[in-house]
Amino acid sequence: MVQRYAVIGAGLMGVGIALCFARAGKAVLLVDTDPQRLAAIPGTAREILDELAEAGQFPAEKTDAALALLAGTQRLADIAACGLVIEAIPERLPLKHALYGELEAVLSPDAVIASNTSGLPPDSLAEHMQHPERLLIAHFWHPPHFIPLVEIVPGSATDERHMASVQQLLTAMGLEAVRLNRAAPGFIGNRLQFAILREALHIVDSGIASPEVVDQVMRASLGRRYGMVGPLEAADMTGLETVADICRHLLPTLATGGGMMRLVEEKVAQGNTGQRSGEGFYRWDDARRERIRRRRAWQLRHALKP
Repeated sequence: MVQRYAVIGAGLMGVGIALCFARAGKAVLLVDTDPQRLAAIPGTAREILDELAEAGQFPAEKTDAALALLAGTQRLADIAACGLVIEAIPERLPLKHALYGELEAVLSPDAVIASNTSGLPPDSLAEHMQHPERLLIAHFWHPPHFIPLVEIVPGSATDERHMASVQQLLTAMGLEAVRLNRAAPGFIGNRLQFAILREALHIVDSGIASPEVVDQVMRASLGRRYGMVGPLEAADMTGLETVADICRHLLPTLATGGGMMRLVEEKVAQGNTGQRSGEGFYRWDDARRERIRRRRAWQLRHALKP
C-alpha cells in the first residue's frame, strides 16, 4: 500500500481532496505552479475544518494537527517518492498529457496516478503514457468534505491491483469509494444527475411547472428518499411488478434529445450564467444564499452521520 501522497492542483477541489487525507492522519503534499494558491492553502483548509467542527463532524482541537499534515510546493521533484498522486488540474486534455509526462519522469514505475477528472475517458488520459497501467480515475465530488463519494474508474490498461489498493485506502479514510467495471461518459453520478436535469428542464420548457416548483418537489421527495436508499433499492421496496406497470405508460413520455437545453443556452447568451453572475433560473441575492447556507449546515450536522 502506498505510504506517501500528493495532490496536483491547489485550488478549492485540490485542497478539499488533500484534507480528506489529512483528516485521516496522512501527510499530503500539494503541488501548484501558482505561489498565491499555495499560500492560500492553510486559510482555505482552516475554513473547511471550521465548518466541519461547527457541525460536529471534526474535533476542533485537532484542527492544527490536520493543517500541519498539509504542505505545498511548486516542484514536481519534491513528490518523487510518492506512491499515489491525485491530479486535480483543469479539464484540458493537452494540459493533463503534459503533466503526466512530467510525472512519469520523476515517479517510480509502480506509483499510481489518479485523475480527478469528471468526464474525460481514462484511455484518452493514458494515451501517451509509458506506464498506462498506473493510470486510473478517482473522481471526488465537490466539495469533498461534504460529499463522500469517490468514483474509481479503470482504463483498459489499468492494473487491477491499483484499483483495489486505492479503493481500500479511500474506504479506510471514511470515503464512499466505489469501483466501476468499465469507463462510461459521466461515470455513474453525473449520468444520474444529468438525466434528472434533462427531465427538470423539459418540465419547465413544456410549461408543466416553474423552476421553483420543480426544485421544491426534488428537495421534498427524491432528495430525502435518495439519502436513505438508492433508486434500485427504492424499486425493490415499491415492488418490481408495480415499477414495471408505471414504466410502461410513463417512460414513453419522458424527455429525450436535447431540445430543452435552449432554456440554458438562452440564459447563457444573455450573460445569466447562474450564481456567479447573480442570475440564472433564480436571482442570487443574499437571502437565497443564506437559505442555502442554513440548509447545508443542517445537512452537514444531521444528515451525514452513518
